[in-house]
Amino acid sequence: MDTSSETESPVARSAIRKVAIRLVPFVALMFFINYLDRTAIGFAAPNGMNDDLALSAAQFGFASGVFFIGYILLEVPSNLALHRFGARKWLARIMVSWGIVAVLFTWVQNFEQLVVLRFLLGVAEAGFFPGAILFLSLWVPSRYRGRILMLFYLAQPLTTVIGAPLAGALIQQHGVFFGLEGWRFMFLGVAIPAVIVGVVAWFYLKDSPADAAWLTPDEKTWLTGALAAERSATEAREKHVSARFAFGSGRVWALSFIYFGFIYGLYALAFFLPTIIEGFQEQTGQTFDVFQKGLITAIPYLPAAIVMVLWSRDAHRRGMKTWHIAVPAVAGAVSIPLALFAGSPAATIAVITVTACAIFAALPNFWTLPTRFLTGAAAAAGVALINTVGNLAGFSAPYITGAVRDWTGGYEVPMIIVGVMMLVSAVLMVLLARGDRMAPAAVPHTGETVSATQNGPATR
Repeated sequence: MDTSSETESPVARSAIRKVAIRLVPFVALMFFINYLDRTAIGFAAPNGMNDDLALSAAQFGFASGVFFIGYILLEVPSNLALHRFGARKWLARIMVSWGIVAVLFTWVQNFEQLVVLRFLLGVAEAGFFPGAILFLSLWVPSRYRGRILMLFYLAQPLTTVIGAPLAGALIQQHGVFFGLEGWRFMFLGVAIPAVIVGVVAWFYLKDSPADAAWLTPDEKTWLTGALAAERSATEAREKHVSARFAFGSGRVWALSFIYFGFIYGLYALAFFLPTIIEGFQEQTGQTFDVFQKGLITAIPYLPAAIVMVLWSRDAHRRGMKTWHIAVPAVAGAVSIPLALFAGSPAATIAVITVTACAIFAALPNFWTLPTRFLTGAAAAAGVALINTVGNLAGFSAPYITGAVRDWTGGYEVPMIIVGVMMLVSAVLMVLLARGDRMAPAAVPHTGETVSATQNGPATR
């Protein structure tokens, strides 16, 4: 039974509800645009871009993945800059920067230009995702963080549920805007909102509860006090407040490699699912228009969004357990290779849906772990480092998938590799939890009872 509501004061409930209503949808919108811009290349590829630019599967995979090289190089510095200058200014700056670069994809002419622009897009976007996670953690005490991150993370599967048909509709506008090919018009259409929302973010976001005019004085006092008490307890217990600690922490590196496996699966699907769906036409003899392809691409992600909500609620009710992350990892590891042996388009989509549900069920719960034992500059550096290592998979997954596809002539081996990566994440999560079972008891704070194992990544 969930008893959390029985111990929450009316002021606490009101404060958290206002944060969930006023901040989370806007930051989720930013994330929606972010994820759509970085994965738009996956929609463009089978709808004219690969043919117009004469790209092989390996070249497409390399261009997709090179984004993460620029992203990785500046990820940690960007998040430390956010910690120094404030989330409002830095997140707004990031959005406007990547929006300007994203617009330039409209006029890309060859593979070399595509690679350069993808690299620059990664440089411009660096720090956004860990910055958004850190920003929300500065507003919400840890006991509520799982629910808030779940609401934020809804933007990612909904990017495909809404974004895939939207991208398809834009691609269908071939020649409508100054004679642009449909895939070029799609790039333009998904880039402009980043600039607009980035400007709005400068004025809309606030750096802390103390700056929020929409909170009552009592709500400000409760939020500020709860966050300060939690931060002080973490500092006294862990002493993990310096950026240097994050780079030397075994727990941070373990979480980084766990995240790597999930991101490997996520981007293998994001970049190549539209291409796999393209193959359905040959398999069935049917012809789908671009909008129909977008709708088919979106099918796995709507159930994934629902499962993510239900799984996160269960984690909040029971307390986050190791199996809330390990079980989805195993489910993804088993299901994704099976998708290529399903025998029919309907069965393939059904199995891919299981994979998408597994990945998205785990990710919001995963991101509650770093800030359980990191605070201050260490939290900024640690979250960025985890995202940086994890996003190495953003480069390696599409490139390896494309290269092995060219080498073997099919997607069977690439998908088996994806399954192995996710299985490694499950094993590492179990090993990490076992290693933290002997951790010292946490210091209770804000009236919340904290178990001894809560000091580590998760209870068993």
